[in-house]
Amino acid sequence: MRERPEVRENETAHKEFLRLKKLLEKIDKFDDMYGAVINRYCILYAETKEFEEKKERFYRQLCDLEENKEELLETEQMTYGEFYKTEMSMQKNLIALDRQVQAKRRMLSDIEKENIMTIASSLRSVPKTEAKKSNPLKEALGG
Repeated sequence: MRERPEVRENETAHKEFLRLKKLLEKIDKFDDMYGAVINRYCILYAETKEFEEKKERFYRQLCDLEENKEELLETEQMTYGEFYKTEMSMQKNLIALDRQVQAKRRMLSDIEKENIMTIASSLRSVPKTEAKKSNPLKEALGG
């Protein structure tokens, strides 16, 4: 399986690729058949992490704005209208980022379900072997 350049260049995606590579090698599934999906998964994983970090920054900024509300209004750095307009804008941005994170997580989950990245899907991909039926009488007689 080859790592795509965009995965290699993205630190988070690259780390996830190496983690998955190690896991897939252990179960002999590290071949190019899964290459496109694993590379796509790593990029989505990195994008999700980036959106989560942005969301966290926006949330902290919104909290800072609310904490400094009295000071901003008393020193007339902002009017009530400006404050509430800014607050509403930040909340809308936070909600939009949350939607994007949820969409990316859903994509990651779909990839995990369809490939060998969950227990159920890995069990489906492992060929079942029939247990040999032994005859206790033959074993007792040595035959």
